[in-house]
Amino acid sequence: MIPPGAKVWVAMGHTDMRKGMQGLALLVQQHLRRDPHGGDLFVFRGRAGSLVKVLWHDGVGMALFAKRIEKGRFIWPSAREGVVSLTSPQLACLLDGIDWRNPQYSWRPTCAG
Repeated sequence: MIPPGAKVWVAMGHTDMRKGMQGLALLVQQHLRRDPHGGDLFVFRGRAGSLVKVLWHDGVGMALFAKRIEKGRFIWPSAREGVVSLTSPQLACLLDGIDWRNPQYSWRPTCAG
């Protein structure tokens, strides 16, 4: 659940997924020109499109969440640089592998093995 009042910012293009909290926070500050400690969520995607990382500072400490989609790619805005703001429901769709621009499941597992 996204905290009330927090904005969701999606970094355009792809990001080096080897970066951790400090590297992504520095990227937010220097390239996206935002405050990584301001309580907003920052979402990054790797080159292959199957891994995203979400950076968030809750006022006490930094948190880094990662999700790898098993099949397909996360639907990403087409711009190459900068940031795009998403709503909480759009982020939920993005993280579920649903096209947040036109919500429909892109793929759903049918069995565990």
